[in-house]
Amino acid sequence: MASPLNNRLAAETSPYLLQHADNPVHWQPWDEQSLSAARNDDRPILLSIGYSACHWCHVMAHESFEDANVAAVMNRLFVNIKVDREERPDLDQIYQSAHHLLTQRNGGWPLTMFLAPDGTPFFGGTYFPREPRYGLPGFADLCERVAAAYVERREDITAQAGELREALGATEPEPAAGEIRFDAAPLAAAEASLARAFDSRHGGFGGAPKFPHPTDLAFLLRRADEGAQRMALTTLARMSEGGIYDQIGGGFCRYSVDERWEIPHFEKMLYDNGPLLGLCADAWLRSGDPLHARVADETAAWVMREMQTADGGYCSSLDADSEGEEGKYYVWDPAELAHILTPQESALAARHWGFDGPPNFEDRHWHAKIAGNLRPDEQPVLDSARRKLFAAREQRVRPGRDDKILTSWNALMIEGMIHAARIFGRDDWLASARRAMHFVRTTLWREGRLLATARDGRAHLDAYLDDHAFLLAALLELIQMEFHGEDLAFAVELAETLLARFEDPEDGGFFFTAHDHEALIHRAKTGHDNATPSGNGIAAFALQRLGHLLGEARYLDAAQRTVRLFWPQIQYSPNGFGSLLRVLEEALHPPEIIILRGPPDELRAWQRALGAAPERMVLALANGTRELPAVLAKAESDRVNAWVCRGVTCSAPITDLDQLIN
Repeated sequence: MASPLNNRLAAETSPYLLQHADNPVHWQPWDEQSLSAARNDDRPILLSIGYSACHWCHVMAHESFEDANVAAVMNRLFVNIKVDREERPDLDQIYQSAHHLLTQRNGGWPLTMFLAPDGTPFFGGTYFPREPRYGLPGFADLCERVAAAYVERREDITAQAGELREALGATEPEPAAGEIRFDAAPLAAAEASLARAFDSRHGGFGGAPKFPHPTDLAFLLRRADEGAQRMALTTLARMSEGGIYDQIGGGFCRYSVDERWEIPHFEKMLYDNGPLLGLCADAWLRSGDPLHARVADETAAWVMREMQTADGGYCSSLDADSEGEEGKYYVWDPAELAHILTPQESALAARHWGFDGPPNFEDRHWHAKIAGNLRPDEQPVLDSARRKLFAAREQRVRPGRDDKILTSWNALMIEGMIHAARIFGRDDWLASARRAMHFVRTTLWREGRLLATARDGRAHLDAYLDDHAFLLAALLELIQMEFHGEDLAFAVELAETLLARFEDPEDGGFFFTAHDHEALIHRAKTGHDNATPSGNGIAAFALQRLGHLLGEARYLDAAQRTVRLFWPQIQYSPNGFGSLLRVLEEALHPPEIIILRGPPDELRAWQRALGAAPERMVLALANGTRELPAVLAKAESDRVNAWVCRGVTCSAPITDLDQLIN
C-alpha cells in the first residue's frame, strides 16, 4: 500500500517550486522524507527538473501538472519530486548526464526522469505533451507504460542501473600517467578552432541557435593577436546591436534563436549578464567603441534597477513569458509607436530599430534591433524616444522575476560589476557590488560554511564548488578595486575551504559537491565550461592568483594539479575549456602583480592610470592599512611607492608613475 502523500512545495523558498505548490500533483521536494517514501513503498520516482524562467516548463505545467486527470495518474504510480535546477545544480548535472547516456540526445528543461527508488534513472526525456503530438506520446499514457515496465522488467532495469552508474563514473577525467610539461599548444589550438567556427558576418560561433559563450569571448580578448580580438569584438558588437540585447531597457537575453542575434529567447539570466557586463567594459578598453560603453552602462543600470533587492542581493532571472505569451512584454507594433512618440521620434525609432521593415517576431510583432545608423544630431531624439517607450513598457504586465538569491550567480554579477567599475571609474557600480557582497557575508555565510541560496531571509542548502570558486574570484576583483583586509581574509577562508572540502588531493581537481555532501548516485568533477564557467577552472584560476599574491605554494600546487588532471582532455580538444585555458596561460606566464603603497588620494590616481589589464593584478594599500600578510606589508611613505612582482621576484620600489607605465 502506497503511503499517502500531499503536495509539500508550499514550504520551499524557490519561486519555481512555489509555482507548483497548488498543482493537484502531490509534488515532493528532494529530501529524505520523499526518498524514504519511495524506498519504503518500492515505488518509482518521477523527477521533474526545471526553473522559473523556462518557457517549456510552463507549457508542460499548464498542460499536464495542472490537469486533475494527469495528476491522478502521476499520484497513483509515482513519488513525484520537483527540483529547481538552479537551487540543485548537483542533481541537474547528474540527471542531464544520465539522460544523455540513456537517450543519446541532449537534455534540457523541463527534464523528466523516471528513477528507481535508489535514485538511479531507467527512462527519461524532456518535455512531454498531454496529448500525443510532435512524435511524442501523451504524458499520462507514458506514465502508465513506464510504471508497468518498472514492474514487469525489473531485472532488466536493475542491470541497466548498474551499467548506467558505471557509465557515469567513466565520464570523469583520469590523471595522465608520468611527467607532464605544460605548453601553449592548446591555447593556439583553441583559437584556431574558434576561428573555424566564427561567423564573420554576424559574429558568434556556428549557426542558430546562438549563445553568448562569455568564457570563449574572454579567452579571445586576452589573446595578443588582432584576429582573435577581432572575433570577440565583432561578436560583442553584433550582440549589442541585435535583439538579444534589450535596446529599450538594457540587459542581455539568454540566447538568440537565429544566427543574426535578432530574436532572443526572452528570458534574462543573471549569470549571463555579469560576465557580459565585464566583457563589454574590456571591449571598450580594447576598442574605444562607444557602443560597448553604452551597453555596459545600460546593463549595469538594468541590474541595479530590476535585479537588486532592498537587502542587496541580486535576483536570479526574469521570465520569458508575460500574460502567458513569450516576449509579449518586449515587442511592439508600429501603431503603438505612433501613439507614444512624436512623428519625428517615431520615424527615427522605426528606421533605427527596424520597425519600418516586416514584422520579425511571430510574423506579427516587431522586436527592436539596431537596423540603421544614427547621426550625432539625432541622438537626443532617439534618447527621448527610448525614454518614452521604456515608460510605456513599464505599464505592461511584467515578466515574472525569480527573486531567490543564488551565491554563485551573485558572485558572477559582483565580479562583472566591480570589473566594469574599475574600468569606467563608477563608484555607484562598486557600491551595488558591495551591497551584494554584504548580503552574501551576512545571509549566506553561516559559522564558516557557505550556503547556496536564500529568499525572504531564509538561507539553506550547502554551497557547491561554483559558489565558493566564483565568490573567491569576485573577492580578488574587489580587493583590486578597493582593498579592505577583511575581504582578503574572507578570500583566504574560501581558499582553505576549497582545499579542505572539495579538492581531490590525489588525482587533482575539485568535486562539484563537498566531501560531506548528501550521497548521490554520482559525484561529478568537470572542467568544461557550460552556460556558466567551469567551477574547476575558476577555482584553479583564483587559487593560482591568490597563491602568487600571498606566496602560498599550496594554492599554486592545487591549481597545477587541476590543470594536470584535465590536461589530456585539453590537449585532445580544447574547445569549451576557456576557464582552464586561462589557468594554463598564467601557469606558463605568471601574472604581473603591482603593489602600491602611499597616501590614499595619490593611490587612486595611480590605480586609474594602471587600468584593469587582464594579465596583471594591482593592489593599492593606503598608508594606515593594518594586519597585512607579510608579503604585502610594504613600507609606508609620504608618496606612492610601487613594487612590481612576477612569480617570486619583485622590483625595487618605483616612485615615478610614468616609469611604471612605460
